[in-house]
Parts: sequence; structure tokens; C-alpha cells
Amino acid sequence: MQILRRGLLAKTLRTALAVAALTAMGLASAQSAKTVRLLVGFPAGGGTDVIARTLADKLKDELGVPVIVENRPGAGGQVAAQALKAAPADGSTFFLTHDHTVSILPLVVKNPGFDPARDFVAVAGFATFVNAFAVSSGTPAKSFKDYVAAVQAGGGKGNVGVPAPASVPEFLVKVIGEKNKLDLVSVPYRGSAPMLADMLGNQIGAGVASVPDFIENHRAGKLRVVAVLGDKRQAALPDVPTLAELGLVGFEDVPFYGLFAPAGTSKASIDQFSAALAKVLNQPDVHDRLTNMGLTVGFMNSQQLATREHTYAQTWARIIKASGFQPQ
Repeated sequence: MQILRRGLLAKTLRTALAVAALTAMGLASAQSAKTVRLLVGFPAGGGTDVIARTLADKLKDELGVPVIVENRPGAGGQVAAQALKAAPADGSTFFLTHDHTVSILPLVVKNPGFDPARDFVAVAGFATFVNAFAVSSGTPAKSFKDYVAAVQAGGGKGNVGVPAPASVPEFLVKVIGEKNKLDLVSVPYRGSAPMLADMLGNQIGAGVASVPDFIENHRAGKLRVVAVLGDKRQAALPDVPTLAELGLVGFEDVPFYGLFAPAGTSKASIDQFSAALAKVLNQPDVHDRLTNMGLTVGFMNSQQLATREHTYAQTWARIIKASGFQPQ
């Protein structure tokens, strides 16, 4: 009887192991067939798009699945954010974005169609950066002071491009104008790529955007970055002064880049993607490329990114309220 029981137990164990193996094979097959989408809220060719494609190319190797960049431009990332909200929370869709969409848009738009705290979960952050003031090659100014003097000599009014309406760059244009007693008018675009096209074509004389948006054209002499934000000069632009050096203080809290997933995405999926991103950032070629683009590379886990986003939003909520801006 005891021998019979042992035989039944052994058979049951073999059956359970076989079922487990088949299940694992099925999961592995499903994983290998899955494609990860990386949503980007700005057009192809802009700084955020280039960053996303740099990471996607390496993430596919770490995750073992194809990783495609899907551009959903419009309304400063609002379209892509709404797409993330509607995406299944199965670990197949992530949103690569900077501060504007998740921290600023909810402060300046009455009904953005998403609530970051409710609809998204922070996955991981990978860099901080600073915004910069640049002038087109057709503008004779060689420095920020030259630009201010040229605008004053021309009647005190100037147009300055910004990548999105009601964005940090737009608020900076307002503050810069007030500080220097200039009538600077923001000209909003649908992302940095079309703004850069107009700057390179000398259709607009100046613009405010991130250092990664400007850096390559600055190096090529096609435009000139004349000032950066932040509390110190940037390694990629050591000869360019900060706005604090030029007398504009209070804007030292730098923006960030991070990845978000739909609310409800499992911790296992978030941890897997986060671990893969950390490995990619440690690859010298990736680190060097992002640094050369003007980013300060630094990994932030899910909780650190969530805290960073919340703190940044609080800082800008005060600035926006003080400016008298009313959500549209």
C-alpha cells in the first residue's frame, strides 16, 4: 500500500512538473512574441525622439523583445499621454517624456484628459537636463547681452520660439522679458523640431528649449546657445553662462526625463523594465551619447522618479500662480 502511494505521489509530481514546464514555455513564447511600445509625445527628429531611439535600440537586447518608438505628437505631449492612459496595463506600453507633459500640463490645462497621479505609474528616470536660450545664425548677437541690446535697439520687441504653449520655456520667455525690460512674445510650436526648422531658416530669431534640442546645431554653427538655466554651467557647453550669472535667479531646479506606464501595470513588469534601463545606462556608448547631447545621466528608480515629479510640479505650481497665468 505504501509503495502504491509513493507511486501515485511520484506520478502526481511528474504531472505537476510537466504542466509547469508547459506553462513556462507558453509564457516564454508569449514574452518573445511581445513588442514593447515606447510612446513619445513629440515629432521625429527632436531631442526627445533621438533620446528614445537611442534607448530603444539597447533596451530590445536587454528585454529580449522588439522595442519600437511610436511618435504621438501634439499638444505638448498631451496626445501621447492620453494614449498611455488608454493602453493596456500589460507591460507592453511605456511613455518616455520630460517634465512638461507630466508635471506642467496638468497645471496649465483645465482638462488635459489624464491625471498623472491616478492614470500613470512612474517606472524609472534616467537623466536631468537644462533649458537654454539660443539665437539663429541670422541674428548678429554673439552673446545673451548682445541679443538684449539688439532687441532694445530695434524697439524692444522680439519673437522667441518655444516647443509648446504654456510650457516652462514660455514662462521663461516672459520672465526673461520682464527682467530685461523687453517685450518678448512667445511663439509656440508643436515640438522642438518645427521650431528648430524655423530657427535654422532664420524665420525666427531666438528660441528657448532644452540643451539636447540645440546642442548639435550649436556645435555645427547653425545657431548659437547664449545662456543656460541651472545652478552651474553645462559640461557640454562650458563657455555658455547660466542665466543666474546674467542676473536671473530662481530657476535652478532642473527638469528631468523619465518613463511611465499605465496605472495597474504589475510591479514585475515595472521592475523588469527598470532593471533593463539601468543596465543600458551603464553602457559607456549610451552614457557618452546622452551626455554629449547635454543630459546629466542618472538612474532614478520608480519611487525616486515619482518623488522628483511631485516636487518639480510643486515648484512650478508656485511660479505659474505668481505669474498670474490662468489654466486654459
